[in-house]
Amino acid sequence: MTRRLPNFLYIGPDKAGSTWLHEVLVNHPEIYLTPAKDLYYFDRYFGRGEEWYQRHFADVTDQRVVGEVCQDYLSCAESPARIATTLGRPKMMATLRDPVERAYSSYLYMRKHGEGPDSFSEALRTKPTLLDHGRYGTQLKRYADMFGRACLHVAVFDDLQENPQAFVDSVLEWLGVSPMVLPEEDLKSKLPASRARFVPAAWAVRQGANVVRALDGAQLVGRVKRSPRVQRLLYQPVPASDRQISAEDATWIREQLRSDIEAAESLFSLNLMERWGW
Repeated sequence: MTRRLPNFLYIGPDKAGSTWLHEVLVNHPEIYLTPAKDLYYFDRYFGRGEEWYQRHFADVTDQRVVGEVCQDYLSCAESPARIATTLGRPKMMATLRDPVERAYSSYLYMRKHGEGPDSFSEALRTKPTLLDHGRYGTQLKRYADMFGRACLHVAVFDDLQENPQAFVDSVLEWLGVSPMVLPEEDLKSKLPASRARFVPAAWAVRQGANVVRALDGAQLVGRVKRSPRVQRLLYQPVPASDRQISAEDATWIREQLRSDIEAAESLFSLNLMERWGW
């Protein structure tokens, strides 16, 4: 039996609803997603070869859409050419989040695993990915130049926050599959920012996950990460009062990324600057 490879990829960015989207789409009967989110094939593990990648889709049957959700492909300059060589012209999706909020959410993720400096201001200047993953114009242009804009569905995270059902309706319509009614838990599940109950334990789990993933255990990592019990044991929500971004940090991020956001707006006829209050 000929193995099927993806005709759909969620390419990023991180901290913009990719986990929620994976958990929703993996339950659609006409869609096959790898049980493990974030295979990282087209950025970290391309050297493992296509046979390795194909093995993750061995269980595909008659689903119309075969896909993978990996948040880092958008920011990887090499990924578009690798995707084109391996998959041709698949449908690809990105969800854009206000880069200020996205960077801060990514910073909180670092901190809950015992990584990064104590202050967001210092992290912005010492952890380049916090800023660089928000360069949407530069990143999307690479994909548009390689595949054409028609292959790309660019959504906005604000729409997911405001109306999850309408958000997923538009994704399913674009994919050409039947609509689905979201269960109550998915209508209110936004995976809020969290912090570790015990940082050394969270750090150890993260390092262990990286080792297991490197040893080809992505599916095991995925099962653990998706376990509500594990999440409750390791993490607790960050109170809204603790999720504060200074005006100085917000202004600095906007100054660095304004041209990129303007480029993304122009490329996909989006109204990002006004929606995000820039």
